[in-house]
Amino acid sequence: MRRIIVFAAAGLSLAGCSSFSLDSFKSAPPPMQVQLDSNPQGADAVTSIGPGCKTPCSVSIPAPESNFTVTFNMPKFQPATVPVTVTRTPGDFTSPATTTLDPSPVFAELQPAGPPPRAHKPRPKRKKPKPAAAAAAAPAGAPDAAFPAPAAAPPAAAAPTR
Repeated sequence: MRRIIVFAAAGLSLAGCSSFSLDSFKSAPPPMQVQLDSNPQGADAVTSIGPGCKTPCSVSIPAPESNFTVTFNMPKFQPATVPVTVTRTPGDFTSPATTTLDPSPVFAELQPAGPPPRAHKPRPKRKKPKPAAAAAAAPAGAPDAAFPAPAAAPPAAAAPTR
């Protein structure tokens, strides 16, 4: 008889609880494994939601609610960030909710960083030839010359006779 009273009291206490819902029976979504890889391998990969590792590797993340990114870093290479799209399919009484990631595995092709900037040494400026030097090189009175040589006197004009 005591057992019946205990069950009845427990049932009444649950029924009187206004915050009671079926959600309390759902379990938390299990963590997801995310595969991370890069070319070249050995890059540090860090997710925007926390966990990271050195590629190739796998990290365990809580089932994400929204999209996230993975950033890959490696010395002498440019960093790369890969966006990951999260697609959630709600479950019902017959099937559990599912979460898929795209891309999976997450892969980054790292590009080599450019050479470090060199210290610029001042270069000596080239001297342009002066125009006078070019005129002196041309022979005086040459028919190609644009102007007659200054030493040449103009031809004498015939004086009128009276």
